[in-house]
Amino acid sequence: MNFDPTTTPTDHEPPPELARAVVEIEQHVGVDGWDQNPRLYALAPTGELVEHAPQLVKQLGLKHEVIPDDALTPIEQDVSTQTLDDLLPSITWPDSVRGCAIAIERIVLPPGAEDHVPNDDDAAMRWAQTHPQRTDVRVVVAVLRDGSRTSVMRVRGHEADEDLIRNAELSPEIGDALADTLT
Repeated sequence: MNFDPTTTPTDHEPPPELARAVVEIEQHVGVDGWDQNPRLYALAPTGELVEHAPQLVKQLGLKHEVIPDDALTPIEQDVSTQTLDDLLPSITWPDSVRGCAIAIERIVLPPGAEDHVPNDDDAAMRWAQTHPQRTDVRVVVAVLRDGSRTSVMRVRGHEADEDLIRNAELSPEIGDALADTLT
């Protein structure tokens, strides 16, 4: 089986509006480069946003009459002072939020590396950060209230749009934690 990083297979395709939102978020986050803290987004229905704030049509570069009913607008939340473990269990979203997403960077190590990880958490982090075969990735995971979810992943050094790995279940534990914020 050949692996095509642009179309990782899943059991089902995510809703197109969700797939568009995660790509938009990854591109937005990518403008600021690497080595960022996690970034959290509410996913709000674009039509409802512009209905309540018509000036957003111009800010978002939209034409009001062509906004699809299912279009989503990511709205970044200020979470700079909290860890994910503290943040996610404390979040509740208003009913107007249709879903949420997070952009997070991770270190991926080669197979077998886990056999050599130090027991101490701080030492393990330093060890992973200096591992000569580490790979840095940025993952954007998004979920909707209806249970739909998707994610994209970018490998550091592969910045072209065609290098984005799409529609994979890349981080189910983060997806589950996000889904819990919507209930």
